[in-house]
Amino acid sequence: MLLESFEPIHGVLLCEGEDIDPSLYDAELSGFAPEELEEIRALHASDTAIDKEKDTIELRLAKLCLERNIPYLGICRGSQVLNVACGGTLYQDIEKEISKNCSLGQRVVHMNYENYDGHRHLVKVVEGTPLHQWFRDSLEGNKMEIMVNSYHHQGVKKLAQRFVPMAFASDGLIEGFYDPDAYNPQEGKFIMGLQFHPERMRNQDSDNFDYPGCKSAYQEFVKAVIAYEKKLSCSASIPKSVKLDQEIEKKRKVIVRSFSIARNMYSSGGGKVSGQESELQVGAEFLEANTALSLQQENRLKQMGATVRNASTYIERLKMNEERERVARNIIGKMSVGQLSDLISFYHMMGQICSEALEKKLHDLVVSEDISH
Repeated sequence: MLLESFEPIHGVLLCEGEDIDPSLYDAELSGFAPEELEEIRALHASDTAIDKEKDTIELRLAKLCLERNIPYLGICRGSQVLNVACGGTLYQDIEKEISKNCSLGQRVVHMNYENYDGHRHLVKVVEGTPLHQWFRDSLEGNKMEIMVNSYHHQGVKKLAQRFVPMAFASDGLIEGFYDPDAYNPQEGKFIMGLQFHPERMRNQDSDNFDYPGCKSAYQEFVKAVIAYEKKLSCSASIPKSVKLDQEIEKKRKVIVRSFSIARNMYSSGGGKVSGQESELQVGAEFLEANTALSLQQENRLKQMGATVRNASTYIERLKMNEERERVARNIIGKMSVGQLSDLISFYHMMGQICSEALEKKLHDLVVSEDISH
C-alpha cells in the first residue's frame, strides 16, 4: 500500500542494511550450530538484527521493478534483495561457508571493521559486461582485475537464473551481476546488482575516485531512469477515454440496466415483464435511435444484454410468449421420454447450425469492413 503512494516510480536505487531474513530464501540456516550462530551475531551485531518489514517492502519494490522493467540498481544489500526477489539464495556467513574451504591464497576479507572505508580486495571482471565497459581503461593487460571496497558478511550463493555475473572475488563469490535482456540505458533498461560501493571507492586524502569507471554505474543508471521517465510521459500523453459528465453517466446506467433486464429475460426463456416494461422501453428507444450500428458497437451491446435490435418488438413478443409458453408446457408435459430426447437433440443441432451461420456472417462483415478501410 505504501508503494502506491510513490507512483510514478522512474527508478530505484537500493543499498545497505541488515541481513535478509533467511526464511525468505533458505528454510535451513546453512547447518550452523547454535554456538556458530551466536558467534556470527556477536561479530556482526548491526547486520544480523533482521527487519522483516523492511524485507517485505524492499522485496516487493524489487519485484515491482522487475514486473515493469523500472530501472533498478542494487548496491550491497540492494543486490542481495534483487537476487532473492528472483529466486536466488545467499551465503548466510561468507567466512564460515566459503573462507574455511579456501586455500590461504584464495581467502578474501569481505568485512574489515578496523579499516572500514579503506579496505579493498581484488575482483576479476567478466569480459563483455557493463562493468568491463566502465573500467576498461583501468584494466592492466589481460588481468581484468580491479580492487573494490567491501562491507558485507553475506553474499550471493545461487545466482537467479535471469542474471549473468559481472565480477568474481578470488574465493569465487559473485561481486556483481546484471540482466542482459534488461540492460540498455538509452532505452530505459537497467537491472543490476553490485556487492561493492563504487561511490565510496575514493582516495581518503583527495576524495578522488579510485577509478574513473566508478562514476559510470550511476551515470548509466540515471541515463536509464531519464529514458524510462520519457517513455512513461509519452504513453501518458496518449489521449485517454472521454470521461462522461454526471447526466450522461446516469443515462448510460439506465440503458445498461435496461439491457441487463432484457438479457436475463432472454436467458430464462421469457418471464414476466410486468413492472419492468418502462425500464425495457429505455433500451428499446436507444436501439431504435441507433439503427446503423457498427460491428464493434453491436458486439458491445450484445455483451451488455442487447440480444435483439428491435427491443420494443421483443417486449411484445415476450408478452405473446407467455401464453405460448403455457400451451407449450402443457403439450410437452404429455410427451414421452423418447420424444423429449429427440426434441432436445433437434434443438441442439439447430443451435449449432445457427452458431455456425452467425459466425460466418460476422466474419464476412469484418472482411468487408477491412476491405473498405
